[in-house]
Amino acid sequence: MIQPEMINPAMRSKLLRPASSFEEAEALSRQLSLLNRAQLARLIALATPETEASLRAAAGWLREHYYGRKVYLRGLIEFSNVCRKDCFYCGIRRSNRNVRRYRLTEAQILACCRQGYELGYRTFVLQSGEDPAFTPLRLAWLVAEIRRRYPDVALTLSVGELAAADYRLLRQAGADRYLLRHETADAAHFASLHPAGQTLQQRQTCLRELGAAGFQVGAGFMVGTPGQTADCLAQDLLFLKELQPQMIGIGPFIPQQDTPLGQDQPGHLRQTLLLLSLLRLLFPKALLPATTAVGTLHPLGRELALGAGANVLMPNLSPQEYRIDYALYDNKICTGDEAAECRVCLQKRVESAGYTIDTGRGDPVDWEETGS
Repeated sequence: MIQPEMINPAMRSKLLRPASSFEEAEALSRQLSLLNRAQLARLIALATPETEASLRAAAGWLREHYYGRKVYLRGLIEFSNVCRKDCFYCGIRRSNRNVRRYRLTEAQILACCRQGYELGYRTFVLQSGEDPAFTPLRLAWLVAEIRRRYPDVALTLSVGELAAADYRLLRQAGADRYLLRHETADAAHFASLHPAGQTLQQRQTCLRELGAAGFQVGAGFMVGTPGQTADCLAQDLLFLKELQPQMIGIGPFIPQQDTPLGQDQPGHLRQTLLLLSLLRLLFPKALLPATTAVGTLHPLGRELALGAGANVLMPNLSPQEYRIDYALYDNKICTGDEAAECRVCLQKRVESAGYTIDTGRGDPVDWEETGS
């Protein structure tokens, strides 16, 4: 059970009784936002199944109030698995000699966009390793060309750490959103997952510069990485409260056999779902994906994530022959599906879970009021 000194009696009562209205969920959201680091860590470490169910119910009320039963689709294009970084957990790290490297051409990327547009996607996510061949100028040309061909889509980039001027260039070229997970907000834990020269401070600086450039910003962290504690996760939540990103992507750590962490245990589904519910309560208007990693960990992982507060899915538009090579972790799902098959499968899954696909851009609910 949750320790008495963690929170006041009124909140303990709410945590053990599922919310029965939006007003009750909103009240719990406000109270949770007042918790300090030690209190958040205790809540994460000591949450019972009853507490988890209560948080999940409250997250559902907030999600439905702001977004209804909608699930937004982002068409993912993994256009290069070449990376200059050497993160210890990642299968496309520079030192991995067992991965077959590839780069899509501009023509191939544009063909993926065309197919995605025909399938109804109105957001494309261009993701890669930190590939030196895709310079900011080259990316800016690609962004501008996609924007010219598809002016009604939202365009998201996920290409790693760049200079502030490069972020401004890409924003001016027409990119709307940028995903850059901070991975962990605990500096010592960050250092245990990355080689010397990669720092948490630099990652956080990049996230702030993305916001200053006018992007809708996506941050996030892995759940269950080696050495992670409840205190590490509490620091993640507090950093996100400071950053206030529009999108937050979390997923369980899944080892990749050819990395230094390849023999470690994966993260837990239950803890991932708990944190998704907490994120929905702490950031009621955020866009939260049900990640491929959670679907890899459990056959119904994505459906469970939607039930915990998520409202975004990212089906893969990459050419089928390259998907297995974007090997961030082992046993990744959907590597053999064609894009159209993936679209139909996800729609069935979403509808069977009681939600509906929304084919719009899927902006945050208040972005038109506050965005640029």
